Amino acid sequence: MPTVKGDGMRGLAVFISDIRNCKSKEAEIKRINKELANIRSKFKGDKTLDGYQKKKYVCKLLFIFLLGHDIDFGHMEAVNLLSSNKYTEKQIGYLFISVLVNENSDLMQLVIQNIKNDMSSRTPIHINLALHCIANIGSKAMAETLGPEVPKLLVSGDTIDEVKQSAALCLLRLYRTDSHCIPSGEYHSRIIHLLNDQHMGVVTAATSLIHDLVLDNPEDYKGCVSLAVSRLSRIVTSSYTDLQDYTYYFVPAPWLSVKLLRLLQCYGPPDDPANRGRLNECLETILNKAQEPPKSKKVQHSNSKNAVLFEAINLIIHHDSEPNLLVRACNQLGQFLQHRETNLRYLALESMCLLASSEFSREAVKKHQETVVTALKTERDVSVRQRAVDLLYAMCDRTNTEEIVGEMLDYLEKADYSIREEMVLKVAILAEKFAVDYTWYVDTILNLIRIAGDFVSEEVWYRVIQIVINREDVQGYAAKMVFEALQAPACHENMVKVGGYILGEFGNLIAGDPRSSPQVQFHLLHSKFHLCSAPTRGLLLSTYVKFINLFPEIKQTIQDVLKNDNQLRNADAELQQRAVEYLSLSVRTSSDVLAPSTASPVQLPQAQPPPAAVPPSTDLLGLDAAPVAQPASAFGMGMAMAMPVAPAAAINSLAAQPAAAQNTLLDIFDAPPQMPAAVPSTAAADTGALSPGAEENFLKFICKNNGVLFENDLLQIGVKSESKSMYCRLVLFFGNKTSMQFSDFSSTVTSPDDLASRLVVKAPPVNSIIDGGAQVQQIITAECVQEFTVAPLLNIRFVLQQTGSQSPASNPDSSSGGSMQYINLKVPIMMSKFFQPTTMSSADFFTRWNQLNAPAHEYQNIFKANFPMDRDGNKTKLMGFGIGLLEGVDPNPDNFVCAGIIHSRSAQIGVLLRLEPNKAALMYRLTLRSSKDDVSKELGRLLSSQF
Repeated sequence: MPTVKGDGMRGLAVFISDIRNCKSKEAEIKRINKELANIRSKFKGDKTLDGYQKKKYVCKLLFIFLLGHDIDFGHMEAVNLLSSNKYTEKQIGYLFISVLVNENSDLMQLVIQNIKNDMSSRTPIHINLALHCIANIGSKAMAETLGPEVPKLLVSGDTIDEVKQSAALCLLRLYRTDSHCIPSGEYHSRIIHLLNDQHMGVVTAATSLIHDLVLDNPEDYKGCVSLAVSRLSRIVTSSYTDLQDYTYYFVPAPWLSVKLLRLLQCYGPPDDPANRGRLNECLETILNKAQEPPKSKKVQHSNSKNAVLFEAINLIIHHDSEPNLLVRACNQLGQFLQHRETNLRYLALESMCLLASSEFSREAVKKHQETVVTALKTERDVSVRQRAVDLLYAMCDRTNTEEIVGEMLDYLEKADYSIREEMVLKVAILAEKFAVDYTWYVDTILNLIRIAGDFVSEEVWYRVIQIVINREDVQGYAAKMVFEALQAPACHENMVKVGGYILGEFGNLIAGDPRSSPQVQFHLLHSKFHLCSAPTRGLLLSTYVKFINLFPEIKQTIQDVLKNDNQLRNADAELQQRAVEYLSLSVRTSSDVLAPSTASPVQLPQAQPPPAAVPPSTDLLGLDAAPVAQPASAFGMGMAMAMPVAPAAAINSLAAQPAAAQNTLLDIFDAPPQMPAAVPSTAAADTGALSPGAEENFLKFICKNNGVLFENDLLQIGVKSESKSMYCRLVLFFGNKTSMQFSDFSSTVTSPDDLASRLVVKAPPVNSIIDGGAQVQQIITAECVQEFTVAPLLNIRFVLQQTGSQSPASNPDSSSGGSMQYINLKVPIMMSKFFQPTTMSSADFFTRWNQLNAPAHEYQNIFKANFPMDRDGNKTKLMGFGIGLLEGVDPNPDNFVCAGIIHSRSAQIGVLLRLEPNKAALMYRLTLRSSKDDVSKELGRLLSSQF
């Protein structure tokens, strides 16, 4: 606001005095309304108002607006003031326009025209007023109309320094609005050379402009590096008397120094050795000055000196090329860690986090570990403590992991709630990343759950379960530790989840101790049951049914729990369903399914599984709350294999049946129907030829495990399969699509040629009656004895019972109602189902590849692509084939390289694969090598059909 006495606007002074003397808000509003009415009448009725009066009334309106009142008139009078030749009148006009006129106002065109006139004026102060107005409003229209004029003022040799300074800041404002306002070509170099200007104000404004230009166009303005180094060197090496007008508390031009250092951070170290050496000298000088005694005790001196110092350290860290400077910067920051100023401690910790990532300064940072730990425990400001946590995380490696993780766990018990979740995640990452002894890792995570269970996310306890499952050497120890942790009076629910899962899988490893007998384990877990949420109770129910498999001696105790009304009539539908299904499973399923497998994959040698970021689910029903990979399940091929789910395709198709039939279709665990006394010997009494489409449907399962094997108007057969080591299990779902009954239904599996000696297949009989709209299932298990090349055959027969006058739907095998229907298919069990994926380095792969170079060991097929050559689709097919996909092994990134092991009872056969696509010719070359030629040929034949 202009000085009232200097302008002689006594009326404005009286009005402001009246407002200040008002005793209440109502009195103020009354006085303002009176003044607004007077001003409105003057603007409307008095046509002889001179510039002074307009200026006075516009000032009053501006003051009223700044008090928080709306102003809806006077804008035109303010625009008229822009045309005045008097500075004070023009100044008030521009002030009013800058504050009250919206960039979308109808008056903006008049304003822009007046600004353009002032920019072409010969009076520098008028030009400055116009530039200030542009910078304050900075609208799109101004950028388009006035943008080309501002750079001309900036680089013109006739422009005075004060106008250049304003033009640089104005152009920066317009550039942020519209980046096209700066012409290309020679303007780039002319703007850069403003860094050499003699006027420090021009250099300061130009540095801000060039910094923003460099962020968008670094190559166009790369020449600024040498000029910025030169200017910085002159500032740093000067005394405060050389730049007296720009010295702030004995620090020469601190604002310009900071801007230049930030500008240099947009580029790497200078390419020119002379510039690089000069810049390093500047940085060393700044570090040296930080060690000098302060020239003033005032806080402004230390603030300005430290501002330049920290920006110099940021530049040193950004370049990360001078070990000496990095270590010196670290030592300087270490002195600030115990400074009495909280802000300095905060900034020091923040900068040291960046230094910890440099190989040159990492060891220097680690020397301050004790100081950082002390800061973590004693700091009163939570933001500083958080930076201390970040620094401990950054400086951690294998040499100090246990110390740092231990200190963080100790502090976690009393840490602020705002940083606990972040600390928990950091501890979990460090414990896994640098763990040498996995028993220590298990102890750390369990301790983490005990201390801060509420802040332990699912990913953390999923991960500890995955690691325990994949490392046999730690499974027994983990079971023991979770058992002890569960005995605590106050046990967090996440601990119950981890304990439930690990004891359900590996509780047998500690069951020999009477203190952790099966009965004790079960009662310990069940004592937590009623204190947990519904998802955790569901997990515990799954653990109980696993205990039936692990510990048959407590089967009755568990069944009593499942029979309890609290379970069978639970208000939660999920828990009720689990209890009903698990009870039915334990009571009615045959003992050969529930009994532990005598050849469990736990005892088999396994290839190292590839790491997984998110553990996949092991529960076929999808009921467990902890979806963790289970390569070594206590289920073996028993319990886990006894919980099938109808494949999605079968369910979706069968769901179209009438509502009355849906329950029977999807009720997998319904009471088992009466089994037929014997399977008729004429089960495959037809011609024995495969049904139409059988071969095509069989090939669809080479690279997938679930789907529809066969479907016609009468019957749909869905498949869900899974494999582990030498074992494979299929669940076949037979769905009656008609409203009529199937009688004499039988499904038998036969082995052609000598397959019975190579593949042991068991297929128990199914119910002989399938009502209309109903579904039955058959579980087929297979064990690979040695390699094989033919698939088992599935022979199905049934009689479609005609009711009333209804006639059966058409059927390719028979068209007469009441006649015998025959369906002959291939069971989708092929050699690739016994693949175990493995991982190999590039060197190991090609070493082994070259060893298997005998013609008898190789199968190669060059064939034309039958499907679009989609890379993602090909990856999906190869992973579905069961073999392990090796990324980054083949020098040609278009090729696919895989490795896996075929598991059988007699041998384990390693297989290497290369798939080379030729997109130009739409051809593939598939090469497989293994120690047995018939394995390579069979796998190659199967896989070739998929591309």
